Amino acid sequence: MNPLSEPTLYLGIVAGLGLGAVLMLLFGVYTIGPTERGVVATLGRVQRTRGTVADDPLLGPLLSDEEKARYDYPLVRVVQPGGPYFKWPWQRLYRVPITIQTTDIIWDPDINQESLQAVTKDNLTIVLSGQIRWKPCERNLYAYLFGVVHPQAHVMGYFVSVLRDRIATFHSESPEGTVEGISINDLRKNLSSINRYMEEACRKTAARYGVEFDAALITTIDAPREVDEALASINTTQNQVAAAISQAKADADQKLTMAQQAVEIAGNRADAEANPLLELGRTLDAMYAAGGKAALDSYLRNAFLPLREKAAQTIINAQGENS
Repeated sequence: MNPLSEPTLYLGIVAGLGLGAVLMLLFGVYTIGPTERGVVATLGRVQRTRGTVADDPLLGPLLSDEEKARYDYPLVRVVQPGGPYFKWPWQRLYRVPITIQTTDIIWDPDINQESLQAVTKDNLTIVLSGQIRWKPCERNLYAYLFGVVHPQAHVMGYFVSVLRDRIATFHSESPEGTVEGISINDLRKNLSSINRYMEEACRKTAARYGVEFDAALITTIDAPREVDEALASINTTQNQVAAAISQAKADADQKLTMAQQAVEIAGNRADAEANPLLELGRTLDAMYAAGGKAALDSYLRNAFLPLREKAAQTIINAQGENS
């Protein structure tokens, strides 16, 4: 075989370099979308910054001293949205979507379940439903990418564990401060406080697993069918008793109002009858004081005449009835 001529050799080298440059531009230039973050690894080693999660001012305080030694993840260089950026062929780009994701609390990659059950303090099995909202923690992408095999499943298991522990230890207090037994109605009334507790208890997942909780949304707490029917019957009875008490109170208030009005009317009538007599007494007293004794005697004699006639007529009627 004849050796290649020198111009042909140079042409091949230039063509090879040009093809390599084109391939590097095609596969080495990249951009990061607005809802993404990037992490670049060189020969399998992620580009890092100084410090670890324990040194981070936001993530470090979430961990105990024992956890800081256990979850000693390095802080990595995060590629922000934009571009174009360039990477060498021996480098690998990891794209991480940082949008908020919603996962049902019954989700489990290994089990196909239709509900999530928990046991209350008084050994009542209840059924829970709801969702959690989460996203990868930008400050701890090393843990999200390399700390656990399946971050979503890991965090869901942690969330369910904390939730069941909260349900099992939840109790209510009486106004006197004594601890009372728990009922499903108590759990339902305190649903918002349970959600707040879950959000606070799961804050450390950002430092442990690289997953940041946005919200815990436990929406319903149901009892087994037979228990639910008994609770419905109890609630119905309580509503009926409350309605009867309200009706009795309304009737009592109405009767009390009517009695007060009757007393007021009787008082007004008594005043109406007594005032003329009092006025007459004052007039007669003034006549007597002014020396009108003769006129007063004449008035009294004239006033007695009708009374005597009525008394005589009454006596006659009574004698007629007795005969």
